[in-house]
Amino acid sequence: MQDVEISSVEKNIEYLKLLSKQYPSIPSVSSEIINLMAILNLPKGTEHFLTDIHGEYEAFSHVLRNASGVLKLKIDDIFDGMLSESEKKSLATLIYYPEQKLEIIKKENGNMKEWYKITLHRLIRICRFTASKYTRSKVRKALPHDFDYIIEELLHEDETRADKQNYYNQIVNTIIDIGSADEFICAICHLIHRFSVDRLHILGDIYDRGPGAHIIVDELLNHHSVDIQWGNHDIIWMGAAAGSAACMTNVIRICARYANLETLEEGYGINLMPLATFALEYYGDDPCTQFISRSSRNSMLRENDIELIAKMHKAIAIIQFKLEGEIIMSSPQYQMEKRLMLDKIDHARGTINLAGQEYALCDRNFPTIDPKNPYRLTNDETALVKRLLTYFKNSEKLQKHTRFLYSKGSMYLRFNSNLLYHGCIPMNENGTFKDIPIGRTQYCGKSLLDKFDRLARDYYFDKRSISDEYGEDIMFYLWCGEYSPLFGKDQMTTFERYFINDKAAHKEIKDPYFSLRDDESVCKYILSTFDLDPETSHIINGHVPVKARKGESPIKADGKLLVIDGGFSKAYQSTTGLAGYTLIYDSYCLRLATHEPFESTENAIKNEQDIKSTISVLERTSRKCVSDTDIGIELNSQIKHLKMLLLAYKKGFIKEKK
Repeated sequence: MQDVEISSVEKNIEYLKLLSKQYPSIPSVSSEIINLMAILNLPKGTEHFLTDIHGEYEAFSHVLRNASGVLKLKIDDIFDGMLSESEKKSLATLIYYPEQKLEIIKKENGNMKEWYKITLHRLIRICRFTASKYTRSKVRKALPHDFDYIIEELLHEDETRADKQNYYNQIVNTIIDIGSADEFICAICHLIHRFSVDRLHILGDIYDRGPGAHIIVDELLNHHSVDIQWGNHDIIWMGAAAGSAACMTNVIRICARYANLETLEEGYGINLMPLATFALEYYGDDPCTQFISRSSRNSMLRENDIELIAKMHKAIAIIQFKLEGEIIMSSPQYQMEKRLMLDKIDHARGTINLAGQEYALCDRNFPTIDPKNPYRLTNDETALVKRLLTYFKNSEKLQKHTRFLYSKGSMYLRFNSNLLYHGCIPMNENGTFKDIPIGRTQYCGKSLLDKFDRLARDYYFDKRSISDEYGEDIMFYLWCGEYSPLFGKDQMTTFERYFINDKAAHKEIKDPYFSLRDDESVCKYILSTFDLDPETSHIINGHVPVKARKGESPIKADGKLLVIDGGFSKAYQSTTGLAGYTLIYDSYCLRLATHEPFESTENAIKNEQDIKSTISVLERTSRKCVSDTDIGIELNSQIKHLKMLLLAYKKGFIKEKK
């Protein structure tokens, strides 16, 4: 108690009186101090970092289930020399997919009682190993209610002790005899998943391209400990849910581009029939060749469906360009005038003039564009946008997912000496932060990200608080604005990629950040401005795929910055040469798991085909305990106040409640 002074007790007496309601006596306070002090000396939990998942729900789910390849390593360690490779493979698949694998095993195995007995012993051993770094209290809270007492007994008993062996075996035998083995196995397997990943970090871009972003968010909703750093592809869905027409049209366009309308229709119940009807009316005779995506051709879609999606794709793209033009003209502070395309079209000649350069248009059919007022929506377009926005705002599931993204998400996160953000921090060529005017104030670095975070929340929860000085649609700006930390390029050349074949017009210049981040001194500067120790901390980044195929390394600035976008999205795997990264931070080291492409969940279950992952150590440390983490800081603060309360009881400032 030497570290607590009477003056501190007196200064905090009102708070201590409130705390005394939770700890009403000296024994209760003493017990909690002992408990928290002990927790500080446990090893830190394992953190997993993933980014740019882009709707690839099968690969994402598998990586969560196999703990990015770590669970297979644990099985190898525990059963080294005891099980064959085939047995270990089957055990791993059972842990990953217990419900599905049990169905197959029961069809193939004649003597299930013996299989149950052997398997239960093996699973309990693995579960005990994965739970060993946690307190009994934390383990107890994680246990499924139906089997909590039984699992706790099995996890904390040594079955090799002669006097306990019969007791232990009888529990297992009874589980089998009463027909509860399947449910028990599933409960144990899910518990192993939970203990293998203590904290999950998602560095943005859950949405777009792949077919199951809504499935991924459902899985994240059920995860015990997760945080999200928003990506620009997440922001447009959040903006669409909040009523941004520009964001909504971008969402629909991208779904059409990747032949992924089921996310909207089946995932969120968005009715796209009005768009299909509109597209057929105005583009029925237009082949819309430029709007037929490679994803459509590679899918199982019928030719008629491919043609319809292409027409819907073009229709919503034109509406998007009109809506964006209105925002840009009404929000000059965005400085996006060069993205005004439609007024630059020469309809008679079929060309467009951009920055003094004339380009031929590869598609000249614009039935809804009035050359005299190109950004005005037609009456039918206005009605369509209004109707679609109603569907987005009234989608219960989309609103639930959006609220989750706000509750668990942010522009950046400082956690356990790491700085996490999706895209970039706008910078000047000389390595200083770019000053960005928002309203009447200049923001840069950390203050810029903080301001954008606040504005993004206000747009959804209290749009009336956002004054005109911030522009008409801040979510649209965060999606594709030049100084958006989530985008980080001078422009998004969507129009040019559709309508101009000359690739010179497609160029997007990256923010200086993306070249400066290779400089260790720049990374240390960034870390210090976010109040992190530049010598021991790291920046963890996503957004730009690492071109590993061309020899690019995810490790930048001598290890100060780690880019972990390795191509989870199938659309980028030809660029990266792999299928994603997971950064793993446990109590001993920082490791990087490099994943090869995942074929399918069906193949993983039936043929026991795991994702091939190569795990390499990036940095070793002396073993880190809870006391070295952010949770440790919180616990030390709690201990300090509990010691004050203990002294208050002993000195009579507060009376014990016996």
